[in-house]
Amino acid sequence: MTMPAILTPEALAAALATPGRASIPCLDPFNLDRPLVLECYRAANHRPENPVVLVQHGMMRNGDEYCEAWIPIADRHGLLIVAPTFPTESWPGSVPYNDGNVLAEDGTLRPRESWSQAIPGRVFALLRQAGVTTREKAYLWGHSAGGQYTHRLMATQDHGIFEAVGPANAGWYTLPNLETPYPQGLGGIGLTQDDVVKLLAYPMVIFAGDQDIETEGPSLPSHPAARAQGPHRFARAHNYLAQGQAEAARLGVACNWQLIVVPGIGHEGMRMSGVAGDYWFDGKMPEAPSEPREIVKEL
Repeated sequence: MTMPAILTPEALAAALATPGRASIPCLDPFNLDRPLVLECYRAANHRPENPVVLVQHGMMRNGDEYCEAWIPIADRHGLLIVAPTFPTESWPGSVPYNDGNVLAEDGTLRPRESWSQAIPGRVFALLRQAGVTTREKAYLWGHSAGGQYTHRLMATQDHGIFEAVGPANAGWYTLPNLETPYPQGLGGIGLTQDDVVKLLAYPMVIFAGDQDIETEGPSLPSHPAARAQGPHRFARAHNYLAQGQAEAARLGVACNWQLIVVPGIGHEGMRMSGVAGDYWFDGKMPEAPSEPREIVKEL
């Protein structure tokens, strides 16, 4: 199989020259043995000054489906959707993706530039270099494993490129303190108290489906650190907010996080995509369903 090329502005400009869907196999220059795919959608009414949404998939590594779930809102608002996709074959397990490729298999700290959490920022920089966007900031959203990836990215990366950030229905969370080793906390990976303060200060929106209350199952993290955060994802989202508020109070700083409860939705990435799009671009708060319905799990 031919290895894809390192992503360049020229390649991005060519692939996104025409509105519609595009799948772009590529390599990150700091992870040359781990191919990626950018699953993209450029609305017909998209212009370089219009918003860009970076979408992070769940454990199924189905960036194509997540990208397509955002198409209706993209068409309404002229958005560019880019879903950096981490295939299981080249990014196996939770450590390289969910946990950000921060630690090697033996637990040693990997070089910071090779952390997978840096990739969305590099992709956005290339989009700007390519002239595909003139925006200075992008939206960032992730569901399930992508929610894990997204909130950990916010702990380790520069926030200046993000217009808004929303982790959704994460299986468990990295606590915002330096006393607990990573990934249970932020200790031991070179972060400082200033990094924690910046994380707490960012107005991150935590999306939580109130029917995401499964307490057992192969996709629900069940190790002791996860169990300590609550019996299910809905409880763990509330715990993460409470942990952030408590750490902010201890440090004497602000915690600007917000938790948005999504009524009637469980672990459903495609429907949660629509909720996030409505919230950010139509100013709509989630509403309770008019009648009970069957909950279908989506990862």
